[in-house]
Amino acid sequence: MDKTMKEMQKEVDDYIGQFKEGYFSPLAMVARLTEELGELAREVNHHYGEKPKKATEEEKAIAEELGDVQFVIMCLANSLNIDLQAAHEQVMEKFNTRDKDRWTRKGEE
Repeated sequence: MDKTMKEMQKEVDDYIGQFKEGYFSPLAMVARLTEELGELAREVNHHYGEKPKKATEEEKAIAEELGDVQFVIMCLANSLNIDLQAAHEQVMEKFNTRDKDRWTRKGEE
């Protein structure tokens, strides 16, 4: 089943809402996001870069690490009452106007 961004944000909010602690502070979540992004970078480096894993390191999927990053982003957005769907639409409008001629489109070579 495909979920909308709003549905995913609500699912995360419902999950966090079960706990007395609630959301971490925005600064703590940015620190956590940095941590998760580092884990993603490490996996990408192992799969596509020059740094092989140590024999003792656990194999993790890039998709799992991306999911962790997405979860923390949704937590941060929810805690700040940011609608990620609206934020996405704003960003796409920016790319489709300001940056519309920045790169060479396929078929224009």
